[in-house]
Amino acid sequence: MKPTPPPQPTRAELDILRVLWKQGRCTVRQVHEALQETQDKGTVYTTVLKLMQNMAEKGLVRRDERERTHVYEAAISQQKTQRALVRDLMDRAFGGSTASLVIQALSAKRATPEELAEIRRLLDQNEGEKK
Repeated sequence: MKPTPPPQPTRAELDILRVLWKQGRCTVRQVHEALQETQDKGTVYTTVLKLMQNMAEKGLVRRDERERTHVYEAAISQQKTQRALVRDLMDRAFGGSTASLVIQALSAKRATPEELAEIRRLLDQNEGEKK
């Protein structure tokens, strides 16, 4: 039987996950402060708390309740989450076409030389696997 994919995070949940991926284990207050620095200054602490509680129920984060202040960490890696989101986008918006997705991505925003070098490396690797 195929394992169930992790739930898709909302935009707000992704913002929280980015903080956890970057900083590691954090309290709600630490996540709230990080969001205040990088996101909308109007994000309220209680909103972040409720989002993180919901994320724990969905399995997106794990909560350590051993201390008085709960500490959260991402339950799923950044790479796994990004792959699931790209796979979903590719299926829904591009009819499963990898080429269409890549073409649109490259035409939407200019890639840096480093990104282009990584893309070339992946293309070469993909070509080598097919031979």
